[in-house]
Amino acid sequence: MPTIFFDLDGTLYPGENGMWPEIKRRIGTYMTERMGIPPEEAARLREHYLVTYGTTLRGLQRHHHIDTDDFLAYVHDLPLERYLTPDPALREALLRLAAPRWIFTNSDAAHARRVLRFLRLEDCFEGIIDVRSLGWLAKPEAGAYQRARALAGNPPPETCVLVDDSPRNTAGARRQGWYTVLIGPRPDPEAADEHAFSLREWVEEWGRRNADRRPLTIDRRPLTTDG
Repeated sequence: MPTIFFDLDGTLYPGENGMWPEIKRRIGTYMTERMGIPPEEAARLREHYLVTYGTTLRGLQRHHHIDTDDFLAYVHDLPLERYLTPDPALREALLRLAAPRWIFTNSDAAHARRVLRFLRLEDCFEGIIDVRSLGWLAKPEAGAYQRARALAGNPPPETCVLVDDSPRNTAGARRQGWYTVLIGPRPDPEAADEHAFSLREWVEEWGRRNADRRPLTIDRRPLTTDG
């Protein structure tokens, strides 16, 4: 039986809804207003740390010794109703999947719980594997995937599925032997085994493909839902 790990931001909800750009803006504002870093340097460091460590937070922890709780509370202080809309069909499709389902996010559990509650998906997952429980490791670091497996009960890598909107994260999971699904507007065959434009599209299609299998199995033939 596969174990399915779902990313949070940009995967459970449409990535183009504007929430991630607002989080990035608040990260920049925190760096300039709370830390006193000039705006151009803050923008450069934000992207440099993101690419280098998987999250800007990790770079700020290593090089600036920030107050992590204060940072996370500030950047995630968002009016979710402005960006998110519950999707009852997604909820039903997730609950029909006869496989363990985990949230696996580079964010923190407090933010994840807020998002899940607003989307009415809080009972669709076994639990939340967040950046704290990973010891501040983050996708696409190899250790993040290894730690996530351990927290989910140590399923073999070949039975793990990552569903994520980041090609860097799906590519990292692939290197660990996971099966990968990229959610978003553009397929990337080098980074993921499958592609779908939306999470609901993939979950519904995967459920149909496995309708006669209990428990679910991973079909290693690529599935493209591009029409």
